[in-house]
Amino acid sequence: MNTFFLIEATGGGGNYDGIVLFFAAIMFGPAILLATIGFSLLKKNKKAAKVLFILAAVYVIVSLGICGSMMA
Repeated sequence: MNTFFLIEATGGGGNYDGIVLFFAAIMFGPAILLATIGFSLLKKNKKAAKVLFILAAVYVIVSLGICGSMMA
């Protein structure tokens, strides 16, 4: 039974797919959102787009350090 929960309904355990997907969404979700907004603003306002790209890069670096240390 392939579920995305920590404990299966049958009483078994060990399936950590859900928590891995959760941490991956925290690590990359906001950075992808910031980069997407940056690409949409690139033609109108280059300075704001550059700031959003920098924020996305910093977020990925910090989140890989914090969440990556929790996952390892």
